[in-house]
Amino acid sequence: MSPMDCAIPCIRVLAVDDSIEELTKLLHHAYARLGAMGLNFTAVDQSPEVTLQRTNWGSCYVAVAGTALVGTIVVRPTHQSSECCIYNQPGVATAHQFAVAPEYQNTGIGSALLAQAEQWAVENGFNWLALDTAEPVTGLIEFYERRGYHKVGTVRWPGKKYRSVVMKKSLNDLD
Repeated sequence: MSPMDCAIPCIRVLAVDDSIEELTKLLHHAYARLGAMGLNFTAVDQSPEVTLQRTNWGSCYVAVAGTALVGTIVVRPTHQSSECCIYNQPGVATAHQFAVAPEYQNTGIGSALLAQAEQWAVENGFNWLALDTAEPVTGLIEFYERRGYHKVGTVRWPGKKYRSVVMKKSLNDLD
């Protein structure tokens, strides 16, 4: 499906001809409010090279409205080595680089992206999807809880000024 086929926001796999620079700008835009709170999420100011590296961790999905990228999520298989021990557990896929442009938030795009990540995990044989976010971002934690995620721990990522809440959801009901 080409971006032109998406008159209303649709979810699809990141295409090879999608602009990594545009995706990076989307991430900066979506994370700007968090950066203004003093939270140094990687996506606040990451380079296009870091965006590309992170999209290559697994499967990257994007939400597209017309020709514009308005949301994204990366879902990846179990980590080989992570500071977050839950991410290393067999059967656990993880979601990263989750963003929706502020003007598209509260429209269902975030829920659709998260559902797509969960579906990818189920189709690839995972029992759980795990993710994390900064403790001070209570609205996002509540968003995840409404979608069936529960807190399972915390982690302080190297170089971050905050502690993250780690959450996971059983995917056994989704198959």
